Amino acid sequence: MSGVKKNIELLRFSDEVSLALKNRTPIVALESTIISHGMPRPMNLEVAKEVESIVRARGATPATIAVIDGLVHIGLSDENLTAIATRDDIAKASSRDLAIICAQGGSAATTVAATAHLAVLAGVSVFATGGLGGVHRGAHESFDESADLTALSNLDITVVCAGVKSILDVGATLERLETLAIGVVGFKTRQFPGFYLTDSGFTIEHQVNSAHEIADIIHTRQEIGTNKAALVVTNPVVREMERVRHDEILTSGMLEAKGQGVIGKAVTPFLLEHFHRVSGGESLRINIEIIKSNAALAADIAVASAR
Repeated sequence: MSGVKKNIELLRFSDEVSLALKNRTPIVALESTIISHGMPRPMNLEVAKEVESIVRARGATPATIAVIDGLVHIGLSDENLTAIATRDDIAKASSRDLAIICAQGGSAATTVAATAHLAVLAGVSVFATGGLGGVHRGAHESFDESADLTALSNLDITVVCAGVKSILDVGATLERLETLAIGVVGFKTRQFPGFYLTDSGFTIEHQVNSAHEIADIIHTRQEIGTNKAALVVTNPVVREMERVRHDEILTSGMLEAKGQGVIGKAVTPFLLEHFHRVSGGESLRINIEIIKSNAALAADIAVASAR
């Protein structure tokens, strides 16, 4: 594992992460948007702590990433984790927002794009999240595409996720991943997951069956120089939402969003909240299972890669 690439005054490392970087022991980056914007209080703080505990239990150090009062934190203390989970002034920052928020002394939870950028900047190469952003439905008219894709096309990082959110245009997203040379492998499957669904209806070419196999791919990417873009490891949720119910909720959510004029990056949180409300909390349960499972697999990959 590489050390910190730059001595940047805005970066603050937790004692735990600093020690792991010094000793070159496995680290897993974790996003903070799921904490501040993805789950209700106080469950969000409880789950965040549990996810970090899962990473530690599997032999790696958790590095939850966020911006607090103008400073980038790589790894959060209990106080900072509580702030991200409970403060009302926490924005949602993609990579393009980071410099603006830091310069203005603001606070923000980081999206996949922002977390991946900061993780690589800090020398962390494995990242666990829920689901990737991607190409939105109707993007041929709106040009609505997540910055996650372009960010990952320029970062040497391994991202463990449950595919892309099922509210997206999954087929178009897979095409963009291919165009951007972002590697995609399925963990014990060739069915591309759709977040709440184990199978989005699309297949992928490559299947891996162990963390050690993924670690071998990571090292080979470095040797042959194809690590300029990310490697995406898709890890399907164990207990998916019933498909007909999922599709009904998605359709009603899209219609409601259109009726209320919800556009751009506001669409995803709007639809996720719609799923939570209409499914009676089932989608939230699945969301929590996803991040726990992905954190565990990411820790196993980080440990295997370090060896």
